[in-house]
Parts: sequence; structure tokens; C-alpha cells
Amino acid sequence: MNWIGAIAVFIGGGLGSLLRYGISAIFQNYDVQTMVWSTLASNVLASALLGWVVFKLAPQSYSPLYFFLAIGFCGGFSTFSTFSLETVHLIKGGQIGLAIFNVVASVSICIVLLMFLSKLLK
Repeated sequence: MNWIGAIAVFIGGGLGSLLRYGISAIFQNYDVQTMVWSTLASNVLASALLGWVVFKLAPQSYSPLYFFLAIGFCGGFSTFSTFSLETVHLIKGGQIGLAIFNVVASVSICIVLLMFLSKLLK
């Protein structure tokens, strides 16, 4: 990646983060149930956009637009989209066991870590 790609990631990441914040603000009420819906909406939208970018722009991969949208914008909007894409690549590559491990390990380790930190840092 050159400096143009780095700038594209930087700008895309900032805009993706702003959109993520905007979706949370739409729900206005920051209780746990609302956070779940706003996070789900962000994850689904980012995954759909990342899928479109990767599978539609694949022949033009690594263009500034790819860096802006796939890495920057979708990365700022939701890292879940990247996690989902990597899991799809594992499944399509016949690595079902590794895909299952990726899902189970990513979700359970992160939840357990947050539970641990919530107790430790309380």
C-alpha cells in the first residue's frame, strides 16, 4: 500500500466511524437493548457493503477506492464485516473446521475477556 492508499484508509475509516456513531444516535436511547439493534444494523450494513466491494470490485482490488471502502470505511464502520468476510473465505476454501474455530474463538474469547475485565476493573 502506498501513501494514497493510506490516506484513503484514513479518510474512509473516519467516515465509517462517523456513520457508526450516527446509527447509534438514531436510536437515541443508549440502553443495552437499543445498543444491540444499532450494532446489529451497523454490522449487517458494513458486511453487505464489504461483500459488494470485494466481490464487485475484486478485479480492481487494491485501488484507492478499494482501500477507502473495504479497509477504511467498512473497518471504521464495523470490524465484524471483515471477520465475516474472512470466515466466508475460509468456508469457500474448504477450511470449514478453521471457519468454525474462527467464529467460536473470536466470539467466546472476546466475550470472556470483557467479562473478566468488567470484574477486574470494577
